[in-house]
Amino acid sequence: MKIGIDDIGLSVPQHFFALEELAERHGIDPQKYLVGIGQEFMAVPAPDEDIVTLAANAALPLLDDASRASIATVILATESGIDQSKAAGLFVHSLLGLRADCRVVEFKQACYGATAGLQMARALVAQRPHEKVLVIATDIARYEQNSEGECTQGAGAVAMIVAENPRLLELHPHQGRYSLDVSDFWRPNLRSTALVDGKLSIEVYLESLRNAWQSYRADGGLGLEDMSFLCFHQPFTKMAKKAFSVFEAIEPEAAKALGEKAYSTSQLYGKAIGNCYTASLYIALLSLLDNSDEDLTGRNIGLFSYGSGSVGEFFSATVVPGYQAHSRRKAHARMLASRTRLGHEQYSNWFYGDNHPAVADYSTPYVTGGAFRYGGCEGYRRQYESTALSLKMAS
Repeated sequence: MKIGIDDIGLSVPQHFFALEELAERHGIDPQKYLVGIGQEFMAVPAPDEDIVTLAANAALPLLDDASRASIATVILATESGIDQSKAAGLFVHSLLGLRADCRVVEFKQACYGATAGLQMARALVAQRPHEKVLVIATDIARYEQNSEGECTQGAGAVAMIVAENPRLLELHPHQGRYSLDVSDFWRPNLRSTALVDGKLSIEVYLESLRNAWQSYRADGGLGLEDMSFLCFHQPFTKMAKKAFSVFEAIEPEAAKALGEKAYSTSQLYGKAIGNCYTASLYIALLSLLDNSDEDLTGRNIGLFSYGSGSVGEFFSATVVPGYQAHSRRKAHARMLASRTRLGHEQYSNWFYGDNHPAVADYSTPYVTGGAFRYGGCEGYRRQYESTALSLKMAS
């Protein structure tokens, strides 16, 4: 039975901030950001955008009457949770008008959560092939203002439909996993921004990749020489180069044959969006599928997912014949090209201002032009609106 990604969509905020201007504010050479970490822009959510609206906007283009009828599970992965109890996916389920006999859950393990969701989705489809699973990775990466992490911030969501006989990617059964209890990145309760030990996090990421690769090979996975491309979790796009250096050390001949082209196309979207935590690996995958000038039919792709704290997983997939006919690359290109650039004052206000106060009742200004918006709270109940239908959705 062939199971994999049948459709995939991207959503990013409609505004961005240039890293060149941030570097000037920080009083450093812009090349430290543009070249040093490989970032050009960060996607910036408006006050009426959050992980729910990003998730719903990513999934909406994938849906029609047939897919709505066949989706039996929604898995939403995020580390930007909006409630300590209720799954954010339930808001998305309502906004998208999905069937009532549908399970909805939220997965959390730093940036790794969407990969856990993808593997669960694959197992569910194997059990019930007539059903499909909607997996959504959605996050807003936040660090303290003027911290070292600020330059890596971003926001976005990727939605994937997992099904039998997929039209885009067939997932392979082999998996390599590695878990280690370490405090390289974390966000305690009552903090809106993350804490990170950057040097340690890079070291653990690379250790996780080495061990996950060995686990994948021991599980019967493909050799590096059998892969054409590699997609890595990218907390900043230069991390893909650091990750590839692991293979240059342990598989030098195969890595030399692959070269930089194995991962460079997967960096393009990340440069323009920034870190999206759970969505970052899948934004890299989309960047490859959307932007490659080669026919990828039949090519094998290796993927490495990493979530601080930490869990890593290496897995692989094959591009399905006819995948181009189901590409949404033009829509994604329009989305990125139509964004509005923010000045530092507006960016700072949206990212660090008190736009979502810890009070029972407040409303947000109308800014986003997306299909869904976050309206604020009534009695601590989050309010969402479908802008196309002007329907107010309450928890």
